[in-house]
Amino acid sequence: MRTVTTALASLATLTLAASAADSATVYTGDVIQGKRVISALDVNDLEPGKKHSFFFQGVQMGTGQHWYLPVVVAKGAKPGKKILLISGVHGDEVSPVDAVQRTMAALDPAQMSGTVTAVYDVSRPAKEGVTRFWPAAQSGGAMIDLNRVWPGTEDGGSAPIRHAGLVFNRLLKPNVDYALDFHTASTGGDFTAFIFAKMSKPEIRAMAELYPIEQIKNDPGYSGTLETALVEAGVPAFTIEIGGPRSYDRRMIPLFVEGSLNVLKLHGVIPGPMGRTAKDAGTFFGDAFHTVRATHGGYLELLVDLRDKATAGQKVAIQRNSLAEGAK
Repeated sequence: MRTVTTALASLATLTLAASAADSATVYTGDVIQGKRVISALDVNDLEPGKKHSFFFQGVQMGTGQHWYLPVVVAKGAKPGKKILLISGVHGDEVSPVDAVQRTMAALDPAQMSGTVTAVYDVSRPAKEGVTRFWPAAQSGGAMIDLNRVWPGTEDGGSAPIRHAGLVFNRLLKPNVDYALDFHTASTGGDFTAFIFAKMSKPEIRAMAELYPIEQIKNDPGYSGTLETALVEAGVPAFTIEIGGPRSYDRRMIPLFVEGSLNVLKLHGVIPGPMGRTAKDAGTFFGDAFHTVRATHGGYLELLVDLRDKATAGQKVAIQRNSLAEGAK
């Protein structure tokens, strides 16, 4: 009789665990900095009309410890759409964190219909090193771009691939109707305030055009990016680029906060009139990039701003070597 009881209890435990993994929020029992740790999130479980903060348990490291992601959920008092704001897929991207924090700070869950979930520091080891790449143990030490391995697999061959699978399956996908993925240029580069978006998809175009920014590129997307993985999973999503890395761009950040709040208004998550949009800003729409590369090494002095319109024959930069020779 004791054996039968134990078996039944074990079966019940397994059934509950499987059910929790399928949908419900799963609490590990750990607490970090006063925040409960979760290994799966279902925003439907959360109390409405409040903001909730967690640490999501990501991939296990070689030391047996886990990487943890900060998560903040603004759960509206009324039901509605689920919007996802993501930052930190690359570790050298600072302005996206600030833009998402400012967007979340502007929300009052008591006045909301729906849910806004903010996920920060997705690539924790890259964030710790302020670098684009996740250092992995495979192949004698590989540097992996997390934004080339989505949606990942939970039993993948490297920590970044497994991490992407856990985050995508247990945190992002179950809690999203629309997604905004915030980025910057990588270290050594710079961007204007612009967006990559699949403009052929009406739902995506409608959101992208709500940002009062400088450029929007109609882009097919790259395999392995979070944006592409979400779109292929049926979630309208696009990639936001807030200038350069490693610093706060105080001019650009408010543009993307305003646009993101416009997106929430579009989907009825928050009330209020629309702010400025691409139409107000005179946003330039393009379909392609053209890269201009120097033929020699040296120090480059730009004579134009990234937002300037250049004409044929115009001098756009001066390049010199360390002896101040070779100016052009």
